[in-house]
Amino acid sequence: MVSLADRNIGFIGGGNMAEALIAGLVGSGRTSAERVRASDPSAERRQFLAAAHGIVTHADNALLVEWAELLVLAVKPQSMRDLLLSLSPLVVARVAHGEAEPVPTLVVTIAAGVPIATIQQALPSARVVRAMPNTPALVGAGATALAAGAGVSAAELAFVRSMFESVGRCVEVSEAELDAVTGLSGSGPAYVMLVLEALTAGGVKMGLARDVALTLAAQTVYGAAKLQLETGEEPAVLRARVTSPGGTTVAGLDALERGGAREALVAAVEAATKRGRELAAT
Repeated sequence: MVSLADRNIGFIGGGNMAEALIAGLVGSGRTSAERVRASDPSAERRQFLAAAHGIVTHADNALLVEWAELLVLAVKPQSMRDLLLSLSPLVVARVAHGEAEPVPTLVVTIAAGVPIATIQQALPSARVVRAMPNTPALVGAGATALAAGAGVSAAELAFVRSMFESVGRCVEVSEAELDAVTGLSGSGPAYVMLVLEALTAGGVKMGLARDVALTLAAQTVYGAAKLQLETGEEPAVLRARVTSPGGTTVAGLDALERGGAREALVAAVEAATKRGRELAAT
């Protein structure tokens, strides 16, 4: 299988998520800076990416499309329509070894709510993978779901997966499941921040300094998640191991259950998923 190190990877859009992926790819050694380029309308942003990561940047998307073998569309959903209109003639015009046939291009999109079919309609020669990363990718701890379009081979999907694994963990789902992914891991960091706020407030209420309470709360959430990921144990099993009969943890869990914490989190994922479906339909 062709590795990341053997492919030219181009990012259209040089925002935070694109930068996270660039930093992950180059910093992990999965590829070299010479194999990564980015385009962005902001000269300041281009200069920053070039200086920070040692990559070539472009103001003109055409130069990037001509060079890239894997194209990552890292623009906001509201900008996707105009971008696709401008890319369509560029991708179709690419030729391989002087032949008249267009080069099939592997395209990855991270724009929420933009279906694979929309991109394939604009770029008929492209094989498309839709990705849903979340913001912890900015610190190398992202959760990303991938959905492959028609014609994407298992090797190509593994290739794309390797790119996102440079900034965290990755799973493969059907496109129909991406709205649920948005409701869970896409919006999930905000739910966790609310939990952190509440745990910190509880610590302060019980007499801790705020900075101490926040540090303990954040490390506890991080550590608990790391424990589950590394052991593979069910959360209920891990919870039971720290819950002694009649002890402090039981008292705290009883308060959470009485307050409806479990039902509220399930409802949050459900509400965000439904909203995602509504936005995709507009």
